[in-house]
Amino acid sequence: MNIFDDKITLMNRSLTLSLVLMFFLTACAGVLPTQAPAAAQPSGSVLFQDDFSQPTTGWERLLVTEGVMDYDSGGYRILVNALQTNFWSTPRLNFTDVRIEVDTGKLAGPDENRIGVLCRYTEEDYYFFIITSDGFYGLGLFKDGQATLLGQSELLSSTNINKGLAINHLRADCAGSTLTFFINGFQTAQVQDATLTSGDAGLLAGTFGNAGVDIVFDNFVVLQP
Repeated sequence: MNIFDDKITLMNRSLTLSLVLMFFLTACAGVLPTQAPAAAQPSGSVLFQDDFSQPTTGWERLLVTEGVMDYDSGGYRILVNALQTNFWSTPRLNFTDVRIEVDTGKLAGPDENRIGVLCRYTEEDYYFFIITSDGFYGLGLFKDGQATLLGQSELLSSTNINKGLAINHLRADCAGSTLTFFINGFQTAQVQDATLTSGDAGLLAGTFGNAGVDIVFDNFVVLQP
């Protein structure tokens, strides 16, 4: 769990970073494996998949005033009740190059939200691929407590995003230094960045100025790109 930095102006929105209670950092950080990533598999090979039907696959199970992260009715739910806050969770694995896919939808709360996936998560650094339920997207790097959008100066609108309560299929490819974001089958953004080379894959949901963002994820899969 963490919060984005307000140094990025996003169509009159801000991604605001502030320190989070140590309790939550401890609860959400997790310890990544120390072994080297496995040898490359053939393209399209499944490296990890989860339909969240069993609550024993390593994702965070958190219930606090600020929100919830837990398996829920055959999906994985993230509810964020704190303002300008992100919750994230990973299965505590380690990958190098990945293609991450997931189905996601808004259960309740504001359309001005953050919904997305992470790749190359190490401690608190990661690449993020996010959409909002009112039709914006962003691709960026969170490192050393700072969030930086890559290839764009602000969240951009896209007609590829299904708004409101509609389901969206997200895909993030992290292959070498090339980061590519697909939304509902359409390539929406691609950038080059070599800052992070390996780490975990995960899910993220967060708030802007209104609390109560309630998101469900299903059919999470990590493939060899």
